[in-house]
Amino acid sequence: MSGNSSIEWTDVTWNPVAGCNIASAGCSNCYAMRMAARLQAMGHPKYEGTTRKSGSRTVWTGRVNVDHSSLNDPVGWKRGKRIFVNSMSDLFHEDVPDAFITAVWATMKLCPQHQFQVLTKRPDRMAAMFAEKQLPILNQVWIGTSVENSEVVDRIDHIVGIAGMTRFVSFEPLIGSIGPIKLDGIHWAIVGGESGPSARPMEIDWVEDIQTACRRANTAFFFKQWGGRNKKTTGRKLRGRTYDEYPHELSA
Repeated sequence: MSGNSSIEWTDVTWNPVAGCNIASAGCSNCYAMRMAARLQAMGHPKYEGTTRKSGSRTVWTGRVNVDHSSLNDPVGWKRGKRIFVNSMSDLFHEDVPDAFITAVWATMKLCPQHQFQVLTKRPDRMAAMFAEKQLPILNQVWIGTSVENSEVVDRIDHIVGIAGMTRFVSFEPLIGSIGPIKLDGIHWAIVGGESGPSARPMEIDWVEDIQTACRRANTAFFFKQWGGRNKKTTGRKLRGRTYDEYPHELSA
């Protein structure tokens, strides 16, 4: 499933992988689980077997499907776009073969006109593949990790050491305080509250602590949303203004 995105910080999504499993507390109400269930019910083969019912909820089964047919999609997009890679999965999930990850990287190498935003909750595997020289450094690829509370803040350590690429952190859904944090070496931070029927609340102090850390580290700050049951009603203004900052240039 690839197409225009309503996600505020990207233009389009590209999903050569579908399916996932719960990695940490931030995954509990994952929007992708609900969307994958709808697509599975509609008969989309990419999503076959990826979700199941657990009481009244839809959850991941842990099955991951790779989609070779979508690998070359970005090559056909001639105009430059920001592309969120795998909004419906995690490219570095343990069940995605190394060879498929390198195939995705090969496609991105062919597309210098785009900016690819690769976001993972498994940055340890990503860092290992870079260390083993399985993945080349590409200026057009932004590498990021998700951090929803202080319990998983160590994920950041895995990406800071990957030089030559734009590095970012998505603090979304922010469901707890991050605590004291240094963002040196991080070029971009996205902050957002959880949305949907079971959304957990986000405190303004948690957001402002991250914003302060961004200012100290010269990290671009993007405030995506407050979230809640209906995110349109809560909006995306922080102290009366929006923050749509992007990293200005690549740095090592």
